[in-house]
Amino acid sequence: MSQTDIEIVVDDPTAPEDDSPAVASTSTVEIIACLLLLVLAAILGYDNWRTGASWDSTGPEPGYFPFYLSLVLGGASFYGLIAALLGRRETSETFVTRAQARRVMAVFVPTLLFCLVTQFLGLYVASFFLIAGFMRAIGKIALWKSLLTALVFTAAMFVTFDIAFDVIMPKGPLEAAFGY
Repeated sequence: MSQTDIEIVVDDPTAPEDDSPAVASTSTVEIIACLLLLVLAAILGYDNWRTGASWDSTGPEPGYFPFYLSLVLGGASFYGLIAALLGRRETSETFVTRAQARRVMAVFVPTLLFCLVTQFLGLYVASFFLIAGFMRAIGKIALWKSLLTALVFTAAMFVTFDIAFDVIMPKGPLEAAFGY
């Protein structure tokens, strides 16, 4: 047996249980994704047609290329929708179980909150809370290590972007109190 044939198995004690009930099947998710992309293609197609999707005396109008890209997206979405509907008669496998969805939401919800909090507290303070929260809640790392790592990373990010490269980043009341 060669070295490339050896399989390394790592046991994850926090892995979701195998008997968790299904939340959605693969075919259901494919249909929903195709419908959403079809709606997006229709919106983009209409908007680009409205701004101009033809040629004028100077060449293509602003919506010409994006309009045809939206047609391609719409066609591909329609094809995927038909394929998913026709393939639905077969047995569909589970896309995500309840335990897997719970793990995904444990990352998605704080990240969504990070985006919202950034609008009010600024990027650096929101990043501090996100990093410390993830390290503590998901990583089960000691509180002092989580806070220290979040502080060091946020400070390094501030020095890199705001001081060294003078990049404009979303700032909140804390940065304003220090004059940035």
